[in-house]
Amino acid sequence: MSSIALLTNTLSTFLQIYTILLFVRILLTWFPNISFYDQPFATLAQLTDPYLNLFRSIIPPLGGMDFSPMLAIIVLQLLGSLVAGIPAFV
Repeated sequence: MSSIALLTNTLSTFLQIYTILLFVRILLTWFPNISFYDQPFATLAQLTDPYLNLFRSIIPPLGGMDFSPMLAIIVLQLLGSLVAGIPAFV
């Protein structure tokens, strides 16, 4: 396995895991009794909030609904597709 293929495979796997973490974070916001100051939710918030805050600054919540996670996941999926296609060009 070449080093480029190993790197792109590792990066692609990381992006998939991070996407799953984002989905879990988004689903947990539906439960108001969960405190993101307690473990393990605090760790999840520390991992995902900086990335989500980038998109929250672009798309503010509209009518109490936060649509920025959808854009964040779409960008991650596009980035994952681009990374997966890199070995084909090398």
